[in-house]
Amino acid sequence: MNTTAPTPHPAGHPLTLTIERLAYAGVAPFVILALLMWLVTPDLLPFVALALTGYAAIVASFLGGIHWGIALQQGLDAPRIHYIWGVVPSLLAWVAVVMPAYAGLPLLALLLLVCYLVDRKTWTSPQLRPWLTLRFRLTAIATLSCLLGASNT
Repeated sequence: MNTTAPTPHPAGHPLTLTIERLAYAGVAPFVILALLMWLVTPDLLPFVALALTGYAAIVASFLGGIHWGIALQQGLDAPRIHYIWGVVPSLLAWVAVVMPAYAGLPLLALLLLVCYLVDRKTWTSPQLRPWLTLRFRLTAIATLSCLLGASNT
């Protein structure tokens, strides 16, 4: 059983830059779709709202799935929270998708915030602190985008 966390790459390392670029690219649809919620004609608004809701749900499911990856790597000694939490975001995101956007998007905003808080609580390794800082920024952008989009529904 390997319980050591990977050593983070120093700032400026090519892999660190790649990870950061990919992370910000992954948050770009949140920003673009939230802005489109305010720019499109009323007949297109439901499609943009569905796109934002769907994307937020996919991201929340991904964040939950990370916990299964952590648990499976640790084997039978993994804390149960990783297995339990691994499915909770998917289930709640599914509920949010079938709700009207004015209710589903705030639920997804809350879910994304809770995902961050759970990660912060369960990822206790000091090597993960730099990644949690990046995660905080991404979570803030995604959460605000969902709330901004919901405010125009």
